[in-house]
Amino acid sequence: MPKINEGRMTAAGTGEVTVFLIGMRINSFRHLRSWWPTFRAMPPMLSELARDKDSGMLGYRLLFGGPRLIYVVQYWSSHEKLLAYASDREGRHRPAWAAFNRRMREGRNRVGFWHETYVVPAGAHEAVYVSMPDFGLGAATGVIPVGRRGERAGDRLAVRTEAGPASAA
Repeated sequence: MPKINEGRMTAAGTGEVTVFLIGMRINSFRHLRSWWPTFRAMPPMLSELARDKDSGMLGYRLLFGGPRLIYVVQYWSSHEKLLAYASDREGRHRPAWAAFNRRMREGRNRVGFWHETYVVPAGAHEAVYVSMPDFGLGAATGVIPVGRRGERAGDRLAVRTEAGPASAA
């Protein structure tokens, strides 16, 4: 069982972060050949990235959104490193992507695919974890006690509006 961090913690990272969400939706369970290879392709890529400390991937979390939806939340040090991995001819992604595209053309909508990328500038993200093991951005960058950055979300969030600090959460 993971260690529970006592009290209120926040993510230690303060710089820019790129959040990449990628997933698949199984539209037809009985057509295993359409979705199983897609499902199996992600773990080797995540292992490859986790082993390479210079890849730019800070951390990830595999999630299930019900029986049909499987997705991964990834935290990257920059969008440039994410794009470099996606186009790296030596890495696992390119051949997996080519094979996936072939299956999609042949698959008749039996598996769905999606991804979203968010580039979050330094100071434009905030996190709080209460009585939690390392999780999310905190797992990717480490955690520190909330008090080191301010007790309120608005204190920790460096982005300010014309009306003043960001509102508390």
